[in-house]
Amino acid sequence: MNFVPLVEEYRGGVLENVHYGAVTVVDERGNVLHKAGNPQHMTYLRSAAKPFQALPAMKRRIDERYGLSGEETALLAASHRGEAYHIEALESMYRKMGLDEEQLRCCSTYPLNEEAKAQRHRDHEAKRRIFHNCSGKHAGLLGLCKHLGWDESTYYELEHPVQQEIAAAVALIAEVPQASIPYGTDGCGLPVFALPLHKIAYAYMKLACPDKIADAELGGAAERIGRLMNEHPDMIADRQFVCSALLKDSNLVAKGGAKGVYGIGLRKERLGISLKVSDGAEHVWPCVIASILERIGYSNTETIKRLYTLAPNGIVNDGGELVGERRAVFAWEV
Repeated sequence: MNFVPLVEEYRGGVLENVHYGAVTVVDERGNVLHKAGNPQHMTYLRSAAKPFQALPAMKRRIDERYGLSGEETALLAASHRGEAYHIEALESMYRKMGLDEEQLRCCSTYPLNEEAKAQRHRDHEAKRRIFHNCSGKHAGLLGLCKHLGWDESTYYELEHPVQQEIAAAVALIAEVPQASIPYGTDGCGLPVFALPLHKIAYAYMKLACPDKIADAELGGAAERIGRLMNEHPDMIADRQFVCSALLKDSNLVAKGGAKGVYGIGLRKERLGISLKVSDGAEHVWPCVIASILERIGYSNTETIKRLYTLAPNGIVNDGGELVGERRAVFAWEV
C-alpha cells in the first residue's frame, strides 16, 4: 500500500479524522534509511520544486546581474503569502529586471494570507499577478530569459530552453533519466515534474549538501539558493508558516508544495526527507515533521519546539477552548 496513517485527530476522545500519507528518509547515497508507506510513490513536487527551478538563474548569478538584494533573490524559491514586505520586494525586483507583471503566466489573484488579502480589499485594490504566491519564481525565469536573449513570451512552455534546463538539472540531481520524468501543469501555469518520494528526499539531501551534485556550477547555485533561503526565511513563506519556521534552522533546507508534499535536507547529518499527505492537508505538516525529526534523533530541539509552537497538537474550538488532540501515529517499516 502506498499510504499509511500518519496523523490521527481526536475530539473529546473520539477518533474524528485520519490523515494518510508516506514518509521517506534517505542517506547521502540515496539509500532508504526509514520509511512509512511506499518510497516509490510518484508525486508532483508542486512548490517544493521551487529551489530547483531557481537553479538556472542562480547558476547565471542573476542576482548580481540585476543588483537584487538577498531578500529579493530568495523570492525566486518562495511561495510568498502576499504580505506587504513581500510585495514591496517583488515590485523592487521587477523594476530592477525591467519586467512588467503582465508578462507573468500566473493569473491575477489576491494574497494567500487572509489579513493581507483583507487589507487589499479594504484599500479597494484589484487582483494582481504579482500577488500570486509564485510571482517570485516567475520573475527569476523571465529575468534569465531576458539576460540570455531567450523568448520571454513562451517561457512557460515545456519545450522552452529555460524549462529544459530545469528538467536537465532535476534529472542530474535526482539521478533519474530526464526522459522518464512525468510532467503536468502547476497551478501557476508552469510545467511541474513528478518524482518518487525517495528521489525527492535524495534531491533535497543534495540541495543541503551540494558537494554531492556532480556539476560544480549547479552545486554552487544550489549552495547559494539554500543559503539565501536560510538567511531570509520569512521571504519563503511568511512569519507564521512551517517553511519559514524550519528555515530559521541553518542546518535545514526545506520547502513544501500544494497537495501535501514536503522536502527537507539536513546538512550536518547529510540526510534527505520527503513526505506526502495523501489528502493534501498542510495543517498536519508540523506534527509530521516534528515527529520525523524526533524519531531520527535530531539534535536541534529548538526547531522541533518551534514547529509545535507554530501548530500545537492540541485542537481548539472557535473560542480557543481545548477540545481534542492530533497525534503522529506512523511507525518506521522494516
